[in-house]
Amino acid sequence: MKILLSIAIAVPLVVTAQQRDYPIQPVSFTQVRVDDNFWAPKIEVNREVTIPYVLRMCREHGRIANFIAAADHSGAKLSVYPFDDTDVYKAIEGASYGLQVKKNPELERYLDTLIRIIGAAQEPDGYLYTFRSANEAKPHEWIGAKRWQNEEILSHELYDAGHLYEAAVAHYQATGKRTLLDIALKNADLLVRTFGYGKEVKYPGHQIVEIGLVKLYRVTGETKYLDLAKFFLDVRGGGESYNQADKRVVDQDSAEGHAVRAAYMYTGIADVAALTGNVPYEKAIDAIWNDVVSDKLYITGGIGATGNGEAFGDPYELPNMSAYAETCASIANVYWNSRMFLLHGGREIHRRTGKDLVQRPVERGVAQRYPVFLPEPAGVHGAERTERLV
Repeated sequence: MKILLSIAIAVPLVVTAQQRDYPIQPVSFTQVRVDDNFWAPKIEVNREVTIPYVLRMCREHGRIANFIAAADHSGAKLSVYPFDDTDVYKAIEGASYGLQVKKNPELERYLDTLIRIIGAAQEPDGYLYTFRSANEAKPHEWIGAKRWQNEEILSHELYDAGHLYEAAVAHYQATGKRTLLDIALKNADLLVRTFGYGKEVKYPGHQIVEIGLVKLYRVTGETKYLDLAKFFLDVRGGGESYNQADKRVVDQDSAEGHAVRAAYMYTGIADVAALTGNVPYEKAIDAIWNDVVSDKLYITGGIGATGNGEAFGDPYELPNMSAYAETCASIANVYWNSRMFLLHGGREIHRRTGKDLVQRPVERGVAQRYPVFLPEPAGVHGAERTERLV
């Protein structure tokens, strides 16, 4: 693969001297160009076909209408699930990466419009969650009677926030515009005021806000975001193994529960360990990584063997035709293993295996499944088909 680095270097929002970080530093996506016969065509298909298709699906399936209803407090019927807000955020994130590959003024204007719609749905104190703000006549049972009430279960309020932060940072880095970033920071500041010891002490029911908060820390230099990411990890324990809350994170040594939630959390642990020098975090994440690599990983790089809870199975429980191994888990596995390489790339096992576990799920999993499929069985009978996710 031929990779060309651009000469232009993006100016960060705030220049800070971070004392600790990953020993190996990645190159920002804004400084990378890919020119080869394998990835370049796929990136072009993503830019020309997939991103417009996803944005159209967000419109046709009510995701964008959710934000309009929230802005108006209209009581209109919303889409299906409280995590549907993230479809719009992820589409903006992907489109931002696409803008970095090739400028597209029409797409950029469309994103500007989407961001204005999102901003209008944000409440004055920064809260942004369409399924509550819309005042739907019959609210979804997951959201609870008040903010954060069901966060540790199924409300997905913090999950939505995490994807918002990732989209905001990508959009800012790709375009230099602060519009979505300011929305994200307003929401994150609400979380800082709300959560913490002596305040709301809750862990995210579906992890990813930890990753998003770290990204906000990196782009602003504000340690309050890194501190909150660590808080959300430290307060886990006393809950369910399904979302990795049955033990403190420093006491966990094996992968369990919902695979996507798990790999997002492991990514967040690695981020916080690198940025704070937290040795117990590093020991925990190393033990979990060894557990997965030794006996819970498909040859494709897929994780999460069972459809019962979309979860990790027992050691060596890796069936082929009934494998769940969803695409979301493969993506989360890429996130996690990219961090493990940055953290331990100098060690022989991670130099060989960590990079391979980034490349393998991308090449054999995600890249081979355009359009995207939810389950990724390792084998199928001729008459069987996987179900397309739209």
